[in-house]
Amino acid sequence: MAKLSDLKKLVDDARARAPAPARAAKAPRATPHRALGATKHRDGDIDLAQAFADVRRLPPTRRAPSALPRPAPIPRQRIADAADALEASKFGVEPAPDTWEIGQEHEAEQTFVRRGIGVDVLTKLRRGYWSVQSDLDLHGHSTNEAHDALADFLDEARQRGLRCVRVVHGKGLTSPNREPVLKGKVRRWLSHWDDVLAYCEAPQHAGGGGAVLVLLRGA
Repeated sequence: MAKLSDLKKLVDDARARAPAPARAAKAPRATPHRALGATKHRDGDIDLAQAFADVRRLPPTRRAPSALPRPAPIPRQRIADAADALEASKFGVEPAPDTWEIGQEHEAEQTFVRRGIGVDVLTKLRRGYWSVQSDLDLHGHSTNEAHDALADFLDEARQRGLRCVRVVHGKGLTSPNREPVLKGKVRRWLSHWDDVLAYCEAPQHAGGGGAVLVLLRGA
């Protein structure tokens, strides 16, 4: 009996003597894309129907869209605030300037008009003819601090060319004996400033007796 190693040797020798068979080239699978690629340079234009012949439409998805629609870029809160301010300026609970009692506009420290300025300026100021362009809140200030803050505020307002500002001095509800400390002082200081043409107590919706509207000299 022949050994396994001898049989293996015989097979190897036979393979070595036999001519190598020609390896048949594997033909590529025919697809519409390959057919198009073989003829696109020859035919010129692309036949889209042929190019997408094997494309299948995806089935519709049943998933709900996860992205929420973005809100419209409309400043709703700012518009609402402006509407409230406009309504308050038109229909405030404070009486209109033409209903003031005779002489009230000249009451001590309640209003001030520099000499040579018409009294109708007070009516315009209180009605909002000049819109308030800046505010100063003096709550929590001592007398000296309030004076310095008011001076700096008015100087800056003049440099910026502002015409109408509001100074909030408070009603003195937290002061000893509930008496306003800064109310009279602020108004006296304002009357001594050359750039202050007039001032009047703010309407109720703008601070009432705790604030004063100030008209400054124009540039």
